[in-house]
Amino acid sequence: ILVAKLEGQEYNGDNMQTVIKEIADAVRDKVRDMDFRGYKILVHCVVGEQRGEGVRMGCKCFWDSDTDNYAEEVYITKQLFGVVTVYGLYQY
Repeated sequence: ILVAKLEGQEYNGDNMQTVIKEIADAVRDKVRDMDFRGYKILVHCVVGEQRGEGVRMGCKCFWDSDTDNYAEEVYITKQLFGVVTVYGLYQY
């Protein structure tokens, strides 16, 4: 999904909000189709301009390490970078 939406794109801050929402919604829908019953699915998407500088991202959560987990995908070009993180949190 990241490649399909970002490949060949130039970074444009004015329309990135729309692109980010489209990516997050597409990822969420694809994960929901996998039918993880009892799980709350959270999708976090970041797209930024590639300026040759480093970016560090972090997250802190309280969760049950036996049932909760996450997956992350990164896409980088000369113009931009995209990071999508999907969290699956089991609801008891």
